[in-house]
Amino acid sequence: MPTTRKAAAHWEGSLKEGKGHVELASSRVATFDVSWPSRAESPDGQTSPEELIAAAHSSCFSMALSNVLGKAGNPPTRLDVAAEVDFTPGTGITAIRLSVTGQVDGIDQVGFEQAAADAKENCPVSQALKAVPITLESATLG
Repeated sequence: MPTTRKAAAHWEGSLKEGKGHVELASSRVATFDVSWPSRAESPDGQTSPEELIAAAHSSCFSMALSNVLGKAGNPPTRLDVAAEVDFTPGTGITAIRLSVTGQVDGIDQVGFEQAAADAKENCPVSQALKAVPITLESATLG
């Protein structure tokens, strides 16, 4: 049975001078301020759709990689994942870069890279974002 998560945005004013906020409506754990300058220039204490996509992608990828490693008999001790999402005004989202380091007993660098590639291809957020080039760097800590 599928689950549904909700977020809601409120915006006031024109694109460049306006401002708004995004609420994580399902969990109600946070509300984030957004503005055009925070998206196209400097964050200045506010978020952007691209930062929220990066948060979703990094958390989804870490879960997917943990699952791949666990199913292979090598559950991770720790995974640290970063996601970067590039936005070009007038063009849109142009690239996503994932990077992961992990501490996984019983696996070498090649095995870790293969598991990370599998997770990148099969993470639900990666699946949803396939229209954008997604790159991956991975390293195991031993």
